[in-house]
Amino acid sequence: MTQNTRTLLIIASLMMALNIAIGAFGAHGLRPYLDEYGTIIYNKGVAYSFYNTLGLFAIAFMSYLLPNSTKLVKGYYFILAGTLIFSFSLYILSLTLILWLGAITPIGGTAMIIGWILVILGLKEEK
Repeated sequence: MTQNTRTLLIIASLMMALNIAIGAFGAHGLRPYLDEYGTIIYNKGVAYSFYNTLGLFAIAFMSYLLPNSTKLVKGYYFILAGTLIFSFSLYILSLTLILWLGAITPIGGTAMIIGWILVILGLKEEK
Protein backbone atom coordinates (compact mmCIF):
# COMPACT_ATOMS: atom_id res chain seq x y z
CA MET A 1 0.00 0.00 0.00
CA THR A 2 1.30 3.45 -0.83
CA GLN A 3 1.75 6.07 1.87
CA ASN A 4 -0.76 8.29 0.07
CA THR A 5 -3.43 5.55 0.11
CA ARG A 6 -2.72 4.86 3.78
CA THR A 7 -3.15 8.55 4.64
CA LEU A 8 -6.43 8.79 2.72
CA LEU A 9 -7.75 5.65 4.44
CA ILE A 10 -6.77 6.96 7.88
CA ILE A 11 -8.55 10.26 7.23
CA ALA A 12 -11.66 8.44 5.96
CA SER A 13 -11.59 6.20 9.06
CA LEU A 14 -11.37 9.23 11.33
CA MET A 15 -14.28 10.80 9.47
CA MET A 16 -16.36 7.65 9.91
CA ALA A 17 -15.63 7.57 13.65
CA LEU A 18 -16.59 11.26 13.84
CA ASN A 19 -19.82 10.55 11.91
CA ILE A 20 -20.80 7.80 14.31
CA ALA A 21 -20.07 9.96 17.35
CA ILE A 22 -21.93 12.99 15.97
CA GLY A 23 -24.88 10.86 14.86
CA ALA A 24 -25.15 9.18 18.26
CA PHE A 25 -24.78 12.52 20.05
CA GLY A 26 -27.59 13.96 17.97
CA ALA A 27 -29.85 10.97 18.53
CA HIS A 28 -29.31 10.77 22.27
CA GLY A 29 -27.64 13.84 23.72
CA LEU A 30 -29.41 16.52 21.70
CA ARG A 31 -32.93 15.08 21.66
CA PRO A 32 -34.20 17.43 24.40
CA TYR A 33 -32.69 20.47 22.68
CA LEU A 34 -33.74 20.03 19.06
CA ASP A 35 -37.21 20.71 17.74
CA GLU A 36 -38.53 18.84 14.71
CA TYR A 37 -36.93 21.30 12.26
CA GLY A 38 -33.59 21.15 14.08
CA THR A 39 -33.65 17.36 14.09
CA ILE A 40 -34.27 17.24 10.34
CA ILE A 41 -31.43 19.68 9.67
CA TYR A 42 -29.04 17.87 12.01
CA ASN A 43 -29.83 14.48 10.46
CA LYS A 44 -29.28 15.89 6.96
CA GLY A 45 -25.76 16.90 8.03
CA VAL A 46 -25.11 13.42 9.40
CA ALA A 47 -26.43 11.74 6.23
CA TYR A 48 -24.33 13.84 3.83
CA SER A 49 -21.25 13.31 5.97
CA PHE A 50 -21.80 9.56 6.17
CA TYR A 51 -22.37 9.03 2.45
CA ASN A 52 -19.47 11.25 1.41
CA THR A 53 -17.22 9.44 3.89
CA LEU A 54 -18.08 6.17 2.16
CA GLY A 55 -17.04 7.95 -1.02
CA LEU A 56 -13.74 8.94 0.60
CA PHE A 57 -13.02 5.27 1.24
CA ALA A 58 -13.74 4.48 -2.41
CA ILE A 59 -11.45 7.28 -3.59
CA ALA A 60 -8.70 6.06 -1.25
CA PHE A 61 -8.88 2.63 -2.88
CA MET A 62 -8.92 4.26 -6.33
CA SER A 63 -5.74 6.12 -5.38
CA TYR A 64 -4.07 2.76 -4.81
CA LEU A 65 -5.07 1.60 -8.29
CA LEU A 66 -4.23 4.97 -9.89
CA PRO A 67 -1.28 6.26 -7.84
CA ASN A 68 -0.34 8.99 -10.34
CA SER A 69 -3.73 10.68 -10.44
CA THR A 70 -3.39 14.04 -8.72
CA LYS A 71 -6.98 14.89 -9.62
CA LEU A 72 -8.24 11.98 -7.51
CA VAL A 73 -6.37 13.27 -4.49
CA LYS A 74 -7.49 16.87 -5.06
CA GLY A 75 -11.05 15.60 -5.44
CA TYR A 76 -10.70 13.70 -2.17
CA TYR A 77 -9.68 16.82 -0.28
CA PHE A 78 -12.39 18.97 -1.90
CA ILE A 79 -14.97 16.38 -0.83
CA LEU A 80 -13.50 16.21 2.67
CA ALA A 81 -13.50 20.00 3.10
CA GLY A 82 -16.93 20.36 1.51
CA THR A 83 -18.40 17.67 3.73
CA LEU A 84 -17.03 19.30 6.88
CA ILE A 85 -18.27 22.77 5.86
CA PHE A 86 -21.67 21.47 4.73
CA SER A 87 -22.36 19.22 7.69
CA PHE A 88 -20.96 21.42 10.46
CA SER A 89 -22.89 24.42 9.17
CA LEU A 90 -26.05 22.30 9.44
CA TYR A 91 -25.14 21.06 12.92
CA ILE A 92 -24.61 24.59 14.17
CA LEU A 93 -27.75 25.83 12.38
CA SER A 94 -29.84 23.09 13.98
CA LEU A 95 -28.60 24.01 17.46
CA THR A 96 -28.63 27.80 17.20
CA LEU A 97 -31.27 28.49 14.53
CA ILE A 98 -28.99 31.29 13.27
CA LEU A 99 -30.44 31.31 9.78
CA TRP A 100 -27.54 33.04 8.01
CA LEU A 101 -25.52 29.86 8.62
CA GLY A 102 -27.67 28.36 5.88
CA ALA A 103 -25.76 30.59 3.46
CA ILE A 104 -22.52 28.75 4.31
CA THR A 105 -23.95 25.31 3.59
CA PRO A 106 -23.94 25.73 -0.23
CA ILE A 107 -20.22 26.52 -0.11
CA GLY A 108 -19.67 23.03 1.28
CA GLY A 109 -22.05 21.54 -1.27
CA THR A 110 -20.21 23.28 -4.10
CA ALA A 111 -16.88 21.96 -2.83
CA MET A 112 -18.31 18.43 -2.75
CA ILE A 113 -19.56 18.77 -6.34
CA ILE A 114 -16.17 20.09 -7.48
CA GLY A 115 -14.51 17.19 -5.68
CA TRP A 116 -16.64 14.57 -7.39
CA ILE A 117 -16.03 16.20 -10.78
CA LEU A 118 -12.29 16.07 -10.08
CA VAL A 119 -12.64 12.37 -9.26
CA ILE A 120 -14.33 11.82 -12.63
CA LEU A 121 -11.57 13.73 -14.39
CA GLY A 122 -8.95 11.77 -12.45
CA LEU A 123 -10.45 8.52 -13.61
CA LYS A 124 -10.60 9.72 -17.20
CA GLU A 125 -6.98 10.92 -17.31
CA GLU A 126 -5.58 7.51 -16.44
CA LYS A 127 -5.13 5.17 -19.36
